[in-house]
Amino acid sequence: MEYELRIISECPNSAPALDLYRQVLAAENDAGDLRVVQVDSEEQAQALHFHGSPSFIVDGHDLFPSTASPALTCRVYLGADGLVGLPSREDLQGAVRSRVSDRK
Repeated sequence: MEYELRIISECPNSAPALDLYRQVLAAENDAGDLRVVQVDSEEQAQALHFHGSPSFIVDGHDLFPSTASPALTCRVYLGADGLVGLPSREDLQGAVRSRVSDRK
């Protein structure tokens, strides 16, 4: 499995997202590589179908599909108390598990 965290440099959630993703992958005992991809241009955002920072990617697929247009922006996730800058650990872990089981 190939894991990516796609971010923009201005995103305040980049470092917490990386920590969260690493924790989830460790909990899943996944030895896959986690690569951080910094998105720097609108063209790159379009090419990657990047819907904001941070975006959690497995084998090229966004774990939280969005209908928003690709853009260099911060991303929000629906949390228990409304919109937040990161998915919950449980939501991310569930999304990773779902994607991994789809590949088996």
